[in-house]
Amino acid sequence: MRLGRIASPDGVAFVSIEGPTDDPTQAVAKEIAEHPFGTPNFTGRQWPLADVRLLAPILASKVVCVGKNYAAHIAEMAARTGSDDDTGGGFADPIIFMKPNTAIIGPNVAIQLPADANPVHFEGELALVIGRPCKDVPAARATENILGYTIANDVSARDQQRKDGQWTRAKGHDTFCPVGPWIETELDPGDLELRTEVNGEVKQRSRTSLMIHDIGAIVEWISAVMTLLPGDLILTGTPEGVGPIEHGDTVSITVEGIGTLTNPVVRKGKS
Repeated sequence: MRLGRIASPDGVAFVSIEGPTDDPTQAVAKEIAEHPFGTPNFTGRQWPLADVRLLAPILASKVVCVGKNYAAHIAEMAARTGSDDDTGGGFADPIIFMKPNTAIIGPNVAIQLPADANPVHFEGELALVIGRPCKDVPAARATENILGYTIANDVSARDQQRKDGQWTRAKGHDTFCPVGPWIETELDPGDLELRTEVNGEVKQRSRTSLMIHDIGAIVEWISAVMTLLPGDLILTGTPEGVGPIEHGDTVSITVEGIGTLTNPVVRKGKS
C-alpha cells in the first residue's frame, strides 16, 4: 500500500494512493479514517491526486538519524575535512543523532537556508517509518515494527557543524528534513538505487545494499536506547556525493520502488 497525507478542499487526511502516480490525473487518494497504523479503515471519500496537495506523509514524535553509514561517504567527508575517521570499513556500531520534528516538511515545500549558514548540503536518504510502539527490538524482528519506507533529505549546515563540534544546530533548522512523497508499505529495502539530482544534474547515485549497518541492525541499536512510537522516522544515512545547495536550486531525491521527493531551495531574506 502507498500511504500519504494530503490537504484537500475538505481538510487534512491520511490516504491510500492508488493508480499511476507518474500521472496524477489517473491516480486517486482514498481517505483513511483517523490514522494509517494497523488495518486502515476507509471513509469512502476520495479525490483525484491531481486535485490535492501532498504533505509530509507522517507526523513524527521524533526523527532519529544514522550518520556515517556508507563507507564512500565517510571517505568523502574525511578527505574534505582532513579527519582521521575510519574510512576503511566504518564503525562497529551505528552513530545516531536526532532532528526535531519541527524540521519536517513535505514535497515541494521550500528548504530555507539560514542567512548565516554556508555551505548547506543536501543528503539524500532512505527513511523508515515505525508502525507500532517498540523497545529492544532484535534485528531479525525489525520489519514487524516498520510501517513502511519513504525518502528524506538530511539537510546540513556544514559551517555550523564544524563550529559547534556536534550536529544539533546544523541539522535541526526548520525545513531541514524534507520527507515524502508517500510511504511504501510493501518494499524490500535491501538493495534499492538512491539518486539525488540538483537542478537535474545527478549528484548522488548509490544502492542501499552498501549501507554499513542494515535496517535490522539500525532498528535494534536505536530501540535499545529509546522507545520508538508509531510514526517515528529513522533516516538510514547518505551515500557519497553530497554537496552544496543555493538559493534558486531544486533538489530531487529518487529511491527505487518509492518515487521522487522534490524541494526548491530559498535563502532567507531573498526573494
